Amino acid sequence: MPNPIRSDMLEGISHGFFTREGGVSEGIYLGLNGGQGSKDAPEAVAENRRRIIDHLGAAHLASVNQVHSPDCIVVDGPLEERPRADAMVTNTPGIALAVLTADCTPVLFADREAGVIGAAHAGWKGAIGGVLETTLDTMVALGADRARIEAAIGPVISQRAYEVGPEFVERFLDDDPDNARFFAGGQGDRAMFDLPGYCRERLRAAGIDRAEWTGHCTYSDEKLFYSYRRTCHRSEPDYGRLVSAIRL
Repeated sequence: MPNPIRSDMLEGISHGFFTREGGVSEGIYLGLNGGQGSKDAPEAVAENRRRIIDHLGAAHLASVNQVHSPDCIVVDGPLEERPRADAMVTNTPGIALAVLTADCTPVLFADREAGVIGAAHAGWKGAIGGVLETTLDTMVALGADRARIEAAIGPVISQRAYEVGPEFVERFLDDDPDNARFFAGGQGDRAMFDLPGYCRERLRAAGIDRAEWTGHCTYSDEKLFYSYRRTCHRSEPDYGRLVSAIRL
């Protein structure tokens, strides 16, 4: 059965950064693949998602068609279709909000007092585009208070594994010269990017003092995590998706 990573930041709230453990998928998807957009057997993905629902004690598992956008939606019931967005917020008990990742940053949010939760998928495009801030704004619109919101960053590709080119660096420096602190020197003209550090700083700049990363690198631990970049380096045809979810 699933054995998700949990964050002390969200202690007492039903949540989990699910790993590959406890699933029925086989082959390159071996484990708990939650990716409905993958080429895995649909019945295997459905069973994996059912196990996640049971583990969370949820009535529904809501997920969106992620497109690396800054867009966030409010979920108040089962989603008949998956809208194009990269974050969700709810104040409805029983609904689990789930984002899928395979190197990008999953972030789970909660304001316990207001009874408002959120989940965001933040790749570099979504992060620089403002998906985390949009999620916070949407939570506040539902009654949350930034001073009470806690955020947990789950397994994500770490700086030691995230090599990028000069055009990538230039885009971040054009956005804010202070972003230079999230890059370390690589080979030749390459640089190493600190995606979880960048996301954590975006949260803090948005007024979220209680934000932490679990410290897990998706690229470096094949046993526990799927990784898009690792798949590309191996020229594999597809990859599984990790599920990160939270419910009231």
